[in-house]
Amino acid sequence: MDDSPTVLGGLGLKLSRLLEQWSSQVASLRDGGGTVYLPYDFSDQCTAWLRVSSSDGQTAEVQAGWSLIEGWGISPSDYLSTARAVADFDPIAGAQVVCSLIDLAARIDANRTALEATGP
Repeated sequence: MDDSPTVLGGLGLKLSRLLEQWSSQVASLRDGGGTVYLPYDFSDQCTAWLRVSSSDGQTAEVQAGWSLIEGWGISPSDYLSTARAVADFDPIAGAQVVCSLIDLAARIDANRTALEATGP
């Protein structure tokens, strides 16, 4: 995980910062839809992402997949510039769900709160 001085605290707080960014990106879809990429695996030679797409600002299609963007070059506490550059998303077959954006945001926020509660 990101050990830079800009992210203080233990692993739970660092992961909550990642989910804070997820929450912000998902919230942006409520204003007319679009597509965002949420990273969840920062491997050496690739990264795994959730592609969240919404055509109506209410329903989310969440698809897991891979990118050849190398995980070592991404700061999990500030990944947004990299998320905008995902151009080689390769979906994982059968790893897709459809849900409401409100429900997705609520689950992300609940997990973020739980991680924050773990303390430093």
